[in-house]
Amino acid sequence: MSNLLHLRIALAVATVLSASLAVAEPTPQPVMTMPANMNREPLPVPLEPNAIALNTGPVPGMPPETWERFLGQVTVRNVSHATLTPFLPKRTKATGAAVIVLPGGGFYGLSIVAEGSTVAHYLADRGIAAFVLKYRLNPTPAKAEEVMAFTAAQVMAASKSGSFVFPTPPQSFEDGQAALRLVRANAAQWHVDPKRVGMLGFSAGAILTLTTTLSSAAKKPDFAGLLYPPMTAVDVPDAAPPLFIGIAADDALFGGKGYGLAESWTRAKRRVELHVYQQGNHGFGMGAAGSTASSWAPGFVDWLRMNNYLRNR
Repeated sequence: MSNLLHLRIALAVATVLSASLAVAEPTPQPVMTMPANMNREPLPVPLEPNAIALNTGPVPGMPPETWERFLGQVTVRNVSHATLTPFLPKRTKATGAAVIVLPGGGFYGLSIVAEGSTVAHYLADRGIAAFVLKYRLNPTPAKAEEVMAFTAAQVMAASKSGSFVFPTPPQSFEDGQAALRLVRANAAQWHVDPKRVGMLGFSAGAILTLTTTLSSAAKKPDFAGLLYPPMTAVDVPDAAPPLFIGIAADDALFGGKGYGLAESWTRAKRRVELHVYQQGNHGFGMGAAGSTASSWAPGFVDWLRMNNYLRNR
């Protein structure tokens, strides 16, 4: 079992349910262990001078935005105003490709550093313009001591289907659409090709990316990357963009349930690449210590290059 350095707010409590799920399943399933320290260290709300407001409107009744250190990672919850923060490569290194990065957190929080800025820096260093989307979330209690019981109840509700899939909130979907519009509208200023704008999502961010990719009414990304998403089969439209998937075999939320998502893309004769890492569990971010899961990032860049997305404008 790999360590759980950055399991996000809503997903960390899934271990509460592991025993009951094991009874229901006839075959062994990945198991998530509860971290010893579940304390939330409050952090000051950063100024974020480079963040661009999306002006998609506040979430009614949302408590104040809260930044914390939780399970060793910087997280933000109660996001009511969406922003997009650019991480641009040096002009001499720019490939013309752009990636909107969507952190995860069960739509109740965002792992804004491990699955946001750290990923964006990695991409920018390789000539890919990256944009971290701080999308609007579902509300959580303002008091930190009340959050665990609240999210446990949400996970219990989601677990009734046996998939732990959280539905995409409409405000999060709207923010994804706004981010795609903004990047494409400013493509010349940011030295990107408006026809090479993709999305890369982690967990709930992967769910949001997939929702955007599959929606008939959506502005779609030109390519999509999903890290530890639900692997259930979906209906794939004829014009679905190329898809990159990375997941650990021991993922305690979405592992051990087959690879229907990748198979759906294959059946639709759309381009897809699937990486299944032996270890990493759920929420490995840029990689899990002692596993090969860290190879997803260079693999994703190689995949973009293979599909001819990394070229100078």
